[in-house]
Amino acid sequence: MTVRLLPWEGPDGKRCYLVSDGTGLVSRMADTVERVQLGMADELLGHAADLLADRRATPEQLRFLLGRMRESLTEVCRIAESRGERLAGPRRE
Repeated sequence: MTVRLLPWEGPDGKRCYLVSDGTGLVSRMADTVERVQLGMADELLGHAADLLADRRATPEQLRFLLGRMRESLTEVCRIAESRGERLAGPRRE
């Protein structure tokens, strides 16, 4: 059994971990959530490029973009941390 950092937070905002062999339902669900989060981050980068190229973009639009990018970067960093831990080898619990 290994420990995996999941790509979502618990209701209290704390990190969620899964102890498993990596083949169960929750592991597959976590893989799916990671794929969706990474896809959304990629789409957000495209929107950011468009908005930043638009000289008519308002401060409110840019602030909104920055907020969504912060959320996305938080998710991407969590995914990178989780995958890095798995690459480093299994952590036994």
